[in-house]
Amino acid sequence: MLSLSSPLSYLLPIPNPPAFFPVRPALPTAAGLRLIPPKRRRQSVSAAATQDDGIPADDVKTLARFKSRHNYIRVLEVSRRCDHPFAGSRLLLLDSPGNIHSISFLLKPLTSTYLDVFATLPPLLPPGPIGVLGFGAGSAARLLLELYPRGVVHGWELDPAVIDVAREYFGLSRLESDHQGRIFIHIGDALRASARDGFAGLLVDLFSKGCLVPELQDRRTWERLRKGLRRGGRLMVNVGGSCVEAEDETRDGRAVMAETLEAMREVFGEEEVQVLRLGNREDDSSLALTGRMPDLDAWRAGLPKPLRCYVDMWRPIGGQYSVGAGDE
Repeated sequence: MLSLSSPLSYLLPIPNPPAFFPVRPALPTAAGLRLIPPKRRRQSVSAAATQDDGIPADDVKTLARFKSRHNYIRVLEVSRRCDHPFAGSRLLLLDSPGNIHSISFLLKPLTSTYLDVFATLPPLLPPGPIGVLGFGAGSAARLLLELYPRGVVHGWELDPAVIDVAREYFGLSRLESDHQGRIFIHIGDALRASARDGFAGLLVDLFSKGCLVPELQDRRTWERLRKGLRRGGRLMVNVGGSCVEAEDETRDGRAVMAETLEAMREVFGEEEVQVLRLGNREDDSSLALTGRMPDLDAWRAGLPKPLRCYVDMWRPIGGQYSVGAGDE
């Protein structure tokens, strides 16, 4: 059975950020939350985070930890005093390597992770519902509902225990109460998701055991998902990368990413797959967007100001993400 959620990759770099958007620290990875043992606290927290991209163990409180039928579930709370971009957040971890599948801050919806890029999709879509395949604790849904007052979200999550945790620790119950008639949660296989008259858009965030689910490397999966879209609909996909730590060491994150992008290219065509690379170092992660490159000025104008800087980060897939291709 699949755990239909996804690990976070990097904090996003912000290209030429406008004055209203605070500059974030440079690229701590969130693919695996590595806690720094107390004995190593002789280093400064900043230095340790730079070396390990970790959070000092003393600054993390475990709120829940148990095994469900599908996942090893952990909910962590990071101290507001912590010298780390995740200070003051709650994190959902679902696999043994410790990949983060959802993040929530008490006082702000934006996360400075790839989830914020997910929230740039609605202005590109025709009218209709958006499906979130791999709901996790609802981080993407929260952004969509709070930033787009007319949006309707259908989320799919395989593990009912994850939804229980989301309601108890991540404010999902309040989100459902505040947006009645706009959010619908379905327990089951996200790859069987459907909507009457099709989806306007799909956010695909499907990982199991720390790796993209194998169905995403099969072109038949993308053919089915494409058929579930309305005319003019698009998919935005977290395709992972080498920063993602799989339980199976033979499942190399970058190779799996390349295979997934290749399957998408076969179905949608080279001109209708765009890629956004997160980070600027070797352990990268990427998102994919289907459809031709949109009018960037129109797209930017339809976005909340803090999200406009991500529009210019997309590039045509070209040959750089083929299986075996190296970095640019």
